[in-house]
Amino acid sequence: MSDCLFCKIAAGEIPSKRVYEDEVCVAFYDIDPQAPTHFLVIPRQHIASVAEVGEDNAALAGHMLAVIAKVAKDLGLDSYRVVSNCGEQAGQSVHHLHFHVLSGRDMTWPPG
Repeated sequence: MSDCLFCKIAAGEIPSKRVYEDEVCVAFYDIDPQAPTHFLVIPRQHIASVAEVGEDNAALAGHMLAVIAKVAKDLGLDSYRVVSNCGEQAGQSVHHLHFHVLSGRDMTWPPG
């Protein structure tokens, strides 16, 4: 999708501080971190949100979760939160599937 911010980041058209990348996804630090460690994992393929994950692309979502575990381990994180906002009311501002990974501070519950 030509006007999608995360598609441009995945393609390298917009710079990011990457912590991981492969042929399926990219992980990079959030430009407005909400915790001492805050990175995002996005697929290179444009998928608008978790609502568009189905049987045909579930392996991609599973791979993204495996990447989260790998990057968290590589960064020495033993405790972290994974968040994916789905839709406007939930706070999704970029309509490209992404997982936030936050660590380094106490997390409250319920969020929001």
